[in-house]
Amino acid sequence: MTVLAGAEPFAADGGRIGALVIHGFTGTPQSIRGWAQSLADAGLTVYAPRLPGHGTRWQDMTRTRWADWYGEVERAFATLQARCDQVFVCGLSMGGTLALRLAEQQPDAVAGVAVVNASLGTDRAAAKILPLAQLFIPAFPGIVDDVKSGEVAELGYDKLPLKPAHSLAQAWQVVRADLHRITAPMLVFRSRVDHVVPPVSGRYLLEGARSSDVTERILENSYHVATLDADAPSIFAETVAFVRARAAVAR
Repeated sequence: MTVLAGAEPFAADGGRIGALVIHGFTGTPQSIRGWAQSLADAGLTVYAPRLPGHGTRWQDMTRTRWADWYGEVERAFATLQARCDQVFVCGLSMGGTLALRLAEQQPDAVAGVAVVNASLGTDRAAAKILPLAQLFIPAFPGIVDDVKSGEVAELGYDKLPLKPAHSLAQAWQVVRADLHRITAPMLVFRSRVDHVVPPVSGRYLLEGARSSDVTERILENSYHVATLDADAPSIFAETVAFVRARAAVAR
């Protein structure tokens, strides 16, 4: 199994504050590498894993499900916990879904959550055929590279494998049902125009989470993969500020 050039995990040693950064569905760590690097440059210990089935061939992903991706997130989080006093969790798209799940299941361990266009559901009519379609059709056209600026291309699959997509839809239901368990501070970035994750996901999150510390930022100059788009510098700077402020409070 050959890993695509640029799809490798990212890791950086830093101080006693850690950050786990999670990429999206059919994407790779390339899409969040700049985000991870900005946190490392701020002195954090950072890890951005390559999720199972990602960064090789789309056919490899057909054998994975959301429990596999979340299992890797749990392992990465435990690794950071062993080295750090506090760990923040960041995620793009499905990476945001997995980050939120971690905050639900380990509310006392997650110091804060930052998500960019987290996916929690869809109200698009085409999604209704997914449970049946995934039984007969291997893949649909891909969803990567929704970048407004066009200056950087997202590295990911040109196919969307349907069995894993159906599994992600099942994960949405699980995560939405437990949003009330999230008490960690949250920084929520949402693109005004997103061709992958519809606005209903943002509404689910803000209406369901019970954290008393929630900041929402609307991104006007980026599409779905905002960490590679024009608003990326703002995302990076605000995430660093968010971590520094909440880490100081926790100490």
